Amino acid sequence: MSRSIVSAAEGVSRALAAVLAGYAFAYAFAAFASLALPLARAEAVVTGSMLSFVVYLIAVVWAFAARSAARAWAALLAGSALFGAAALGLKFWLD
Repeated sequence: MSRSIVSAAEGVSRALAAVLAGYAFAYAFAAFASLALPLARAEAVVTGSMLSFVVYLIAVVWAFAARSAARAWAALLAGSALFGAAALGLKFWLD
């Protein structure tokens, strides 16, 4: 009985990681890509936004393929922080 509760909690945690942390990861990627792509500003934003849908799909798959829910949360949040920091660095460097 307790094993099924643990596995249900693991599944809920993975689903939340896929939705919330995956969104944060895709959002940070879109911000980074819109600044890093060597295109006109509008084209870079559209291209970065469209690529973020693919990145979000990969993040969702990653959340369910990771060895544990904690690892999925850690990887997605760390990736979000890295892309966010890179986007902020590019923003300050370009302005």
